[in-house]
Amino acid sequence: MKDKKDLEKRVAELNKLLHEYAYAYYVLDKPLVPDAVYDQLMLELMEIEKEHPELVYPDSPTQRVGGKPLEGFKKVTHRYPMLSLSNAFNEEELRDFDRKIRQAIGDDYNYVCELKIDGLAIALRYENGIFVQGATRGDGSVGEDITVNLKTIKDIPLRLREPVTIEVRGEAYMPKKSFAELNREREENGEDLFANPRNAAAGSLRQLDPKITASRNLATFIYGIGGNGEAFGIDNHAQMLDYLETLGFRVNKERAVCETIDDVLAFIEKWTEDRPNLPYEIDGIVIKVNRFAQQEELGNTVKSPRWAIAYKFPAEEASTKVLDIELTVGRTGVVTPTAILEPVKIAGSTVSRASLHNEDLIREKDIRIGDTVIVHKAGDIIPEVVRVIFEQRPEGTVPFNMPEHCPACGSQLVRIDDEVAIRCVNPSCPAQIAEGIKHFVSRNAMNIDGLGEKITELLLKENYIRDVADLYYLKAEELAKLERMGELSASNLINAIERSKENSLERLLFGLGIRHVGEKAAKLIAQEFGTMDRVMEATEEELMSIYEIGEKIAKSVVSYFKKEEAKDLINRLKAAGVNMTYKGKKNTEALAQSPFAGKTIVLTGKLERLTRNEAKEKIEELGGKVTGSVSKKTDLVIAGADAGSKLTKAQELGIEIWDENRFMEELEK
Repeated sequence: MKDKKDLEKRVAELNKLLHEYAYAYYVLDKPLVPDAVYDQLMLELMEIEKEHPELVYPDSPTQRVGGKPLEGFKKVTHRYPMLSLSNAFNEEELRDFDRKIRQAIGDDYNYVCELKIDGLAIALRYENGIFVQGATRGDGSVGEDITVNLKTIKDIPLRLREPVTIEVRGEAYMPKKSFAELNREREENGEDLFANPRNAAAGSLRQLDPKITASRNLATFIYGIGGNGEAFGIDNHAQMLDYLETLGFRVNKERAVCETIDDVLAFIEKWTEDRPNLPYEIDGIVIKVNRFAQQEELGNTVKSPRWAIAYKFPAEEASTKVLDIELTVGRTGVVTPTAILEPVKIAGSTVSRASLHNEDLIREKDIRIGDTVIVHKAGDIIPEVVRVIFEQRPEGTVPFNMPEHCPACGSQLVRIDDEVAIRCVNPSCPAQIAEGIKHFVSRNAMNIDGLGEKITELLLKENYIRDVADLYYLKAEELAKLERMGELSASNLINAIERSKENSLERLLFGLGIRHVGEKAAKLIAQEFGTMDRVMEATEEELMSIYEIGEKIAKSVVSYFKKEEAKDLINRLKAAGVNMTYKGKKNTEALAQSPFAGKTIVLTGKLERLTRNEAKEKIEELGGKVTGSVSKKTDLVIAGADAGSKLTKAQELGIEIWDENRFMEELEK
């Protein structure tokens, strides 16, 4: 057993390493080690802290997820007021703003332009480099103490890279991917959906249980210092943003110093066009006079600074007609109404369908077939009916009522507990079975190529399959008799099904469609237990001991494998030869020696020996990270046949490039 001094030394080492790795991963987007190495170090620290609670320090990475739920939020008085910005909505108003600046301070000034993140304003306070308090903006003078929840956001440093005492300002937000996943999960669970990423972020940060906040995958951008940065030897805003980066904060890279208002307008034009390509939501551009001395000279009004303004993007909406309301049954039995619309162009794409989510929303907005409605894209992602134009409602329309029976199987529909969704609870419902099979064969699950929606529905209709296990008992000669299936197509499909038997355990776990178990949770569980038998025997306590697996997932997994039909399904899959073990590499030393470990890699062109998804999976198993675009952060490009602009850009940036042969050689070592 180590003595106390050795333990203290090891805890200090682990804290330092984990902070350094988190900074590289979440702030720089340049992982230094594979996830498995980070997880192992985190587990070691957690075990030491469990045995020696006196060694748990406020800036320990383990403190990102708090324990007990809070009873409420305390009020916090801001040392420096958090002012709101005045808005501009067009070029004329921006030029008017610029004219007032020139009249007040002369011609010698410039601006800094930043993306206006659509999230929740936050203030973070550090003492001697340690995070001690975080608060919401509130009314600008008084906010709420949400320190425990903010600690769950992984890009917020718990310890700065310099031991300074400082208060910073920024925006907490929910990335588009996290927002879409959260709403998909809430819809499956029959819960109300969030209208947009901003509401989702705000709701997540005001949870009394910090574990819920931790599960929401929030992120931040920091953009200011309380009382500006002159106390730190900085005299302008652009320098301050650079300084915040050196301290370890995540600062948005998409910023620019603009010498004239015309440069500002060009920046706005660029991001008006490129806005849909961002992985997070923005609702405008913030323009600030750069030099602090000039900011001070311009001063503030009661509510907002005179030296800054927010240009707000116009909301993109359109009117169209509701042609019908269609009902679909998901794999968890939730019956979802969808408005079928006259096609209309919104935010650069044609919209012909909009989810109405649930019966309560339809009643609240009184949406009827035949109505003319206003539609927009919630968060520029999801088409949504905003409101009905009642003045244009035709005579004879009637309120829409959800059916009492499942549109797919005729079973009685039910509303469980306080859920807003209506469910079909018939486990033999053909729509649920079909959706479950589509999920099972999907690319990120068992990846059975050639088994698309129409073929799946045909197999179900002809009684060739009743569940996913039946797929592994299909015969090529039987398939060849089906409409649209010749001998070659049947043979290719059987080969794809056979290949899927070799998938690693996490793909099977994800493919089973266990409620709340996404790709990441499936992989964490597979890594921990190694075999399907161990997963099936796992208790809630064992599952919850896995870092990032919470009570909801644990209960769902245990509940699923208690069912006799689930046990029978697994036994039939086993008998068919489907792999039931985790194939990923758990040896962290081997991972650390991998040529892909800690590297950011881009795949481009056509690979002959692997699909793009298979190549991505193998790289990630060996500690690499695969991204979709080439940048200065890219370490390696793997170029297959007919590689295009990504290869050209990699050559221009001097990035290492491998062909497919070199890639396969490294994989086979």
